[in-house]
Amino acid sequence: MATSHPPTTNRLPSGRHGLTREAVVASQRSRLIEAMAQVVAEKGYPATTVADVVERAEVSRRTFYEQFADKEACFLAAYDAGLAAVLGRVAEAVEVDPAAGWRERARIGVEAFLALLASQPAFAQALQVEVLTAGPAALDRRAGMLVMFGGIWRNVHERARSEEPDLPALPDEVFTILSAGLEELVRDCIRTRGPAALPELAGPILRTVVAIFGAGSH
Repeated sequence: MATSHPPTTNRLPSGRHGLTREAVVASQRSRLIEAMAQVVAEKGYPATTVADVVERAEVSRRTFYEQFADKEACFLAAYDAGLAAVLGRVAEAVEVDPAAGWRERARIGVEAFLALLASQPAFAQALQVEVLTAGPAALDRRAGMLVMFGGIWRNVHERARSEEPDLPALPDEVFTILSAGLEELVRDCIRTRGPAALPELAGPILRTVVAIFGAGSH
């Protein structure tokens, strides 16, 4: 994955800066995406306006519309950036020790996932909470995310069975339910306790995974 963190870009210096047009456009896009996540986290998606986002990003309204068709398009880009960062960070963490057993890899991946969300509270709020208020296209994105994470847990289960052949086979629906349940746990923590508390969920999540896999504790 291209990045292990959601975009964070300082404002470009005024005047001549020697950057290519492509670099300027990329910087503006990153600032708008980050501004969208920040404003949505503070005000909620329905109350967020394009004016709020361009003010936070310190770009013009014209620049916004050169990048995005509307507020929804910018929010979806922020959602995609946050999801890519999460997936990239988890992959990086897990691949540090490719020889690790499935339990250790699951622990590392879950802890990396929770730590990244905790370190990026605005994106955590956008990814897990405000997406539910952002309309049909955002809900479609969320549904795709659940399918993606269901596939990740399916792969973890396949590795677990290769290491522990006595583990039972599980239908695909189990991994969808696991992904949706864990997402709800994360969302409830963000809503009630704040993103900083997310790393505390690692233990309960891992115990749930072990129980669902029928693996018992080691």
